[in-house]
Amino acid sequence: MASTPPVDSANSTAFDFTEAQRSDQFQQLRKTHRSFVFPMAVAFLVWYVAYVVTAMYAPEFMSQKLIGNINLGLILGLAQFVTTFGITAAYVSFANKKLDPQARALREKLEAAGAGRGEA
Repeated sequence: MASTPPVDSANSTAFDFTEAQRSDQFQQLRKTHRSFVFPMAVAFLVWYVAYVVTAMYAPEFMSQKLIGNINLGLILGLAQFVTTFGITAAYVSFANKKLDPQARALREKLEAAGAGRGEA
């Protein structure tokens, strides 16, 4: 059986991750992340619920023929998938431009402070 060796707190190089979470840099990263995720999630949920409610309470509207046997409900349903892919692409772009540089800077700061060092 493997056991974890006792930690000598006087010589420990362990990093206080709770302290890191309280740092201004981490809080800014969380704020930036939430500034995209929460509004986008709300917008998508409203769009999804609007589609479902319209399908339930306005079937004559959703059954309007557009091209041959393709009706408005089918097009709006397929648009749900398109919206999902669009949101994913937007998030990847946002993360690459805004989140990744902040996360990289924070990681480098933590590694410099000793969070990346493991003592055996």
